[in-house]
Amino acid sequence: MTESEIKFLEGPQNRWKEFKFAFSVLMEFIKGFRTLHFVGPCVTIFGSARFKEDHPYYKQTEKIAGEIAKLGFTIMTGGGPGVMEAANRGAKDVGGRSVGCNIVLPHEQHHNPYLDHWVNIKYFFVRKTLLIKYSYAFVVMPGGFGTLDEYFEALTLIQTKMISEFPIIIFDRDFHKDVMEHIDQMLSKGTISKEDLKLCLFTDSIDEAVQHLKEYSINKFGLKPATRKRSWWLFERQY
Repeated sequence: MTESEIKFLEGPQNRWKEFKFAFSVLMEFIKGFRTLHFVGPCVTIFGSARFKEDHPYYKQTEKIAGEIAKLGFTIMTGGGPGVMEAANRGAKDVGGRSVGCNIVLPHEQHHNPYLDHWVNIKYFFVRKTLLIKYSYAFVVMPGGFGTLDEYFEALTLIQTKMISEFPIIIFDRDFHKDVMEHIDQMLSKGTISKEDLKLCLFTDSIDEAVQHLKEYSINKFGLKPATRKRSWWLFERQY
């Protein structure tokens, strides 16, 4: 979190400070909208920033992202290292499009070098909204708290019909076995319904994931390459 975000979450502030914070959030959203308006349709890939280039999860993510990019999707990530870098790299390796929504942290996380376009965002909640806004599917790779936060945010929005029923694919069943068991427990306790189990696919197969995307994203929503025109009066750039 930034210092202003931490201060805001401490409780009521004077109205002028809260107005300035709200205005800062608005400007972050506008910056994101302007940068990402022409990038879609996207598939967002979530995952840990901690895996290095020689890690099996890094290499697996490269392959997955490459196959998804071949379908015509733009690969979107949080823009940083680890799984995010691997996903953007996989897209670039096959000539696909690659974008990132990078968070600005005190230790200065930099965007990875495999991005065609990126935007630096100060607030996690703004970044998370942008990652969801432009995507027609979500892929969850092994990760930590942030990855689970992004996964359940997307899942909740789909479950409550706040966004369309885009596919969510969770890779590596062994890594996520405890999550799978907890979802089964929630079902057994009645906190979710049986229909909710259809909202995400747990798999170890890239072929299965690609077929799932074709059926439940491309065919279901009739996706085609983006054809939005640049508005000269808004000083927009066509990608």
